[in-house]
Amino acid sequence: MNAVRRGLGSALVQGFLVVIGLVWLTPLAGLLMSSLRSAEDTAKGGWWTVFTSPAQLSFDNYSALLGNAGITRAFWNTVLISVPTTVLVVVLAALAGYAFAWLDFPGRDAVFLVVVALLVVPVQIGLLPVAKLFGQLGLFGTIPGVVLFHVAYGLPFAVFLLRNYFAEMPKEMLEAARMDGGTEWRIFTRLVLPVGRPALASLAIFQFLWVWNDMLVALLFADSSAQPLTVELQSQIRQFGSNIDVLAPGAFVSLVVPVAVFFAFQRHFVQGVMAGSVK
Repeated sequence: MNAVRRGLGSALVQGFLVVIGLVWLTPLAGLLMSSLRSAEDTAKGGWWTVFTSPAQLSFDNYSALLGNAGITRAFWNTVLISVPTTVLVVVLAALAGYAFAWLDFPGRDAVFLVVVALLVVPVQIGLLPVAKLFGQLGLFGTIPGVVLFHVAYGLPFAVFLLRNYFAEMPKEMLEAARMDGGTEWRIFTRLVLPVGRPALASLAIFQFLWVWNDMLVALLFADSSAQPLTVELQSQIRQFGSNIDVLAPGAFVSLVVPVAVFFAFQRHFVQGVMAGSVK
């Protein structure tokens, strides 16, 4: 009887999770169907009509998307902003996290407290001062300027996460590596980084999703030649409110890329986040 109850409970939980997953995927499926329909079909009825009239579906909208110079340029701008930002934040935070966790240097704890304090600083506070500074340096309106801003505001959380994760590693393991003649750089690259891979993957997911979906920073710091996909889609809606045949596939591409990144690293996600949350 107990086995039957456990089996029934497990089936109910699995069924509930399946329903939640379907509900979560419904907007994505609707956007995909809309991106494969013409503007005329969209005006006639909702996306669910494709189940009764599958002839509506075609890839003509994606052909139009590839022919839209603004959308394609914005897509590559988004890649050029998101990928370098993610790599820089992960690399710099890993170096700093290891230093704060295992290296003794004057003022280490005080500097780490400053890093933690920066976590509560809203991004909106730094927009205008940094914009003025970037204007003086010739970085305002450029992709490197947007990357630098995201790196600066992404590092406090990244350093905090990785420092806590690295500090949980057994001290005896690092001491044994030092006794075997390993340098700090060799210990960091050959021992700490492989062990810290779950936290690094989780951090990369967080950073990539934040930067890829950002609109506020890009709207202020990127000019027309450097603006990412979020800003370009918003401007196209403002200029051509009825061009759903371009906006729907553009929005789907903008959404599916971070979703694909998340699912590619999902096996590291929960483990890495929970490991770095507490010591």
